[in-house]
Amino acid sequence: MRKFKQLTLNDRLKLEVLLKAKHKPKEIADILHVHISTIYREMKRGTFTALNSDLTTEERYSPDIADQKAKENLAAKGADIKIGNDHEFAERIEEIIINDGYSPAAALAKIRTEKLYNTDICVTTLYSYIDKGVFLNLTNAQLPVKRKEKRTYRKVTQKRASKGESIENRPNDIDTRNEFGHWEMDTVVGKQGVSKKSLLVLTERKTRKEIVILLKHHTAECVVRALNGLERKLGVKFREIFKSITVDNGSEFADYEGMEKSRRSNKKRTTIFYCHPYSSWERGSNENQNKLIRRHIPKGTNFDDKTQAEINHMTDWINNYPRRIFGYQSSEQLYNMEMQQAA
Repeated sequence: MRKFKQLTLNDRLKLEVLLKAKHKPKEIADILHVHISTIYREMKRGTFTALNSDLTTEERYSPDIADQKAKENLAAKGADIKIGNDHEFAERIEEIIINDGYSPAAALAKIRTEKLYNTDICVTTLYSYIDKGVFLNLTNAQLPVKRKEKRTYRKVTQKRASKGESIENRPNDIDTRNEFGHWEMDTVVGKQGVSKKSLLVLTERKTRKEIVILLKHHTAECVVRALNGLERKLGVKFREIFKSITVDNGSEFADYEGMEKSRRSNKKRTTIFYCHPYSSWERGSNENQNKLIRRHIPKGTNFDDKTQAEINHMTDWINNYPRRIFGYQSSEQLYNMEMQQAA
């Protein structure tokens, strides 16, 4: 993983030399140990039109211009701005949000763990700075999720007509999220009419730990096969980790017996609960986690081009993302604690 490094005037001087030597932005980023987007922003920041001796013009990069702009940007916003004199703090905030895809709240949590800066601001202040255009590169357009009002849901009392167990019969203890081992399961589909593959998404209700499996086909058979694969990896621990799984009424979850029955012993390995029709709010954890997936895989993406390795990389990002609901601990940290206690 590339370590973050703030650009100094000396770095900008090196950048000028490398550009004159015709190095590509990716090569320069590797040499300076920064993200490639930092190089593109620097090039834009320091570019000016130079007049040659033959009266022709050309675009050049000036390290002095870039450095001056970086220092003046925040200072020009006013003395009352807390980050006005801490340019490195401001640039680090930009880096985490733009390059790492963090929300403003998560970015502040991450920067506090690094303990490199004396400056500290609250989430409301950070949003205010972004709205007012305080940052040089960061705008509302770069935010992964826009702030919006909380949705309201209408409770549906219709019972499921199939043989599967209704969520109405799910023990109240599961609703409290106090017990580890109760999951929600959903699918995320690719480009309609194109993608044969889809994503099977499992979310543990207490820790929000995420497991994402790339399905070859969006079918009940492939869902059962994916759960069988998890059971093969976990062995007898599967029953302890997956005490229950709550799903919707999609056709891919129609085979409740196949999902519940162990391939090792033909005994029951978990309990499947079905939500009411049109009640996605009953799987609230899944809904929120799917928003994190969509940060990496927008709607309309063809999943047939994806590999499980790529999905694992995305899942690791989600599981290690600082979560406000957990005091900015990650789901991975909490999940590992639960597993240690159960050992």
